[in-house]
Amino acid sequence: MNKDANIRLQDNVVLEHYGLNELHLESVRHYREQFAKAKPNHPWNGLETKDFLYKIGAWGKIRDTNKEGLTLAGLLMFSEERMITEVLPQYFLEYREYDDHAVHWTNRFTSQDGTWSGNIYDFYFKVMNELKDVSTFEKEAVHEALINAIVHADYNGDGGIIVERQQSYIQFSNPGLFGIPLEQAYSGGISHLRNPNMFKMFIYIQFCKRAGVGLKTIETICSQQLAVEQYDFQKRTVVTLPIVSFSERHEHIEEIEAVSDWTDDVPLSDSVNKEENSYNIEQNSVNNEIKSINNKPNSLNSEIDSVNKGFNFINNEDKPVNKEQNSVNIPSDSVNKVGEEEEINVDQELWNIAEIARKKKRLAPTKMEEIILQLCAHRPLMLKQLAYLLDRTPDGLRNNYLGKLLAEGKMRLKYPEQPNHPKQAYMTNK
Repeated sequence: MNKDANIRLQDNVVLEHYGLNELHLESVRHYREQFAKAKPNHPWNGLETKDFLYKIGAWGKIRDTNKEGLTLAGLLMFSEERMITEVLPQYFLEYREYDDHAVHWTNRFTSQDGTWSGNIYDFYFKVMNELKDVSTFEKEAVHEALINAIVHADYNGDGGIIVERQQSYIQFSNPGLFGIPLEQAYSGGISHLRNPNMFKMFIYIQFCKRAGVGLKTIETICSQQLAVEQYDFQKRTVVTLPIVSFSERHEHIEEIEAVSDWTDDVPLSDSVNKEENSYNIEQNSVNNEIKSINNKPNSLNSEIDSVNKGFNFINNEDKPVNKEQNSVNIPSDSVNKVGEEEEINVDQELWNIAEIARKKKRLAPTKMEEIILQLCAHRPLMLKQLAYLLDRTPDGLRNNYLGKLLAEGKMRLKYPEQPNHPKQAYMTNK
């Protein structure tokens, strides 16, 4: 490893003294779940750990000696900081966040914390989790920029990968320069990777495509306001994404916060949609002055019409809120409207079970899964019913929870042979 620096930088080199014991098994487990979600019928899903790692390029064999071990890519992706720095002493990952007038960061973690694995794979998810409040447009750009920093980084270079969030921008800095002229990188169509094995691992879970359009995609999203700088002296690349311009392009929306594949808990009230029955469309918006759920006197929390208080209390026998006793009913102009004559009805017991999810904007994924399983154990529930009960977007629930629970066999579909059935519902496997 130390005889030839050029060989050391190739991420397919086999580290014969680093085996399965050097893996952070939770990272491998999570990756295999992502792989199974992306490719549910793939034959590799049934392989043992070593064979699976060999297929994706994380495990290798030295042909002339028959020795085996983790590849450098496998070590970076799935090992722990202590082992990684034995091979790459300069290896370092950092995320830091600043408020408007803060001199020092207000939030920070590094690969040396000792509170997590410190590997590349987990770093991606930790960073995306910290940035989950940005809009869908911004999140796509953030994803592209982070993946590019990871797969193009020179892990033997100084400074490591640094992600810095300020109020008006997010900056990605990594050791190593582009392998092609910057003009070609902007044009797209040419892919020159410093760490092709790591990139391939992200391709397998559908996080990227080898099309050479990463920088071009980011530039398109940022409306020409992307800043890319390369420092020859330090051998570093810095990509800066503006996060103010996105809001300026959507002046009709007060807040741009939408769910994506990488959020793990975004409330329904943060969704951005402009369709006929959209949550935020002016006429039927829940924030509309006339029909707002927070507007007096029709507020859910107002003294007169509150679902929990007084004369129109949800369980009041004289004036029930819904058609059935102890039922919670969505108004006809709600975001979760199914049709002109169909309303979503859920009983009081389900409403109570989901209460904590409605109250907490950020809920631990394991807790959310527990609540979903409890709800669907009572009776099959449609996606829009779950979204209403939990106050989350349908896409967020499907992408972040329901797909995972189905893959794990904890849930099943009411109509498994017809995934797009109009009355499709989710059921807990008891």
